Amino acid sequence: MDHEIVKKKHQEIFDEEPDVIVFAPGRINLIGEHTDYSEGFVLPMAINMGITLAISKVPDSAIISVYSVDYDKKMVALYSDLMKSLEHWFNYPVGIVKVLQKRGHKFGGIRLTFTGNIPQGAGLSSSAALEIAVAYAIDQVYNLKIPGLELAKVCQQAEHEVVGVRVGIMDQYISRMGKANTALFIDCRSLKSEHIPLDLGSNQIVITNSNVPRRLATSKYNERVFECQEAVKILETSGNIQSLRDVSEEVFEEQKEYLPEPLNRRVWHVVSENSRVLKSKELLKSKDLEGFGKLIQESHKSLKENFEVSCDELDWLVDAANRTSGCYGARMVGAGFGGCAIALLQENAIKEYKKKLEDYETKFGIRAVTYDTLPMDGVSIIWKK
Repeated sequence: MDHEIVKKKHQEIFDEEPDVIVFAPGRINLIGEHTDYSEGFVLPMAINMGITLAISKVPDSAIISVYSVDYDKKMVALYSDLMKSLEHWFNYPVGIVKVLQKRGHKFGGIRLTFTGNIPQGAGLSSSAALEIAVAYAIDQVYNLKIPGLELAKVCQQAEHEVVGVRVGIMDQYISRMGKANTALFIDCRSLKSEHIPLDLGSNQIVITNSNVPRRLATSKYNERVFECQEAVKILETSGNIQSLRDVSEEVFEEQKEYLPEPLNRRVWHVVSENSRVLKSKELLKSKDLEGFGKLIQESHKSLKENFEVSCDELDWLVDAANRTSGCYGARMVGAGFGGCAIALLQENAIKEYKKKLEDYETKFGIRAVTYDTLPMDGVSIIWKK
């Protein structure tokens, strides 16, 4: 058990028992891809992989000490001298402390030990899970009483200002606010959310890691953000359009002739994807997995053809799942150009799908790895002194 590992390591490194051990989950986004930065809708769920973190408070100190089990390395910094570190992983806890202080929260020193079982680079949000774990652990031992959404905003701000990545809030939001057996519908403009029942019965959501290095993901992601912004500049003359969230299917049909290629296809993906998220919310409430599966398939087709963020390996995985008897639907998830695909499968279809993955290794020379997952709770205390 990971909590036993971090507890033991914490005692070895810091010569004391931790006060609290927390677990913060990673996430997958069921549907609503590349909509968040256009103030659209998303539907993520927390998964049973994440970050396990132990904390001891040192009230009369102003020092952060962090030991990473996975890197087997300890880092220390003074609160008065929180600089960006060459150790990438250390920037996440440093960023949290920095932003909490900037927002006026008062607390003493901390000692942290953590490990994670989310494969890095898979797009399952290991960074957001670490941020939430650190922030929640500090909140718990120092009784800061930070509301859930504010805690997510703290973590997003830390990633912006210290880590240097301009992420949306979805990943931190779901890691903090997830609930077992639900997905979380998030309006990325108002930041209001709703837990949507995810009654899968004997069915399973299988994540498949393509193990394709996502070399293009960051550059192409930034390119797509820019394209969406450029489209808004063209469309805003037709009415009160502040982001692609404001573009209805009707407005798109009226204005698409003014959008050059490939902007018209980029816009259509966002417009149609927002519509798919809203439909998915209602289908899941009525337990219509077949209808939901069709929307997942449509989402992948649009990501591939309209937003152009898929790759041959992800397309192969999605096609293999869709050709499996007992598959409701499959699609790529995340930024694209590598990372993971998800498939909603009947229990008796999982073995057949995994068998097909042997052909993936033959074709691409890399092995695809699967993870069976269920919708889990957000961050929680799993051990207390």
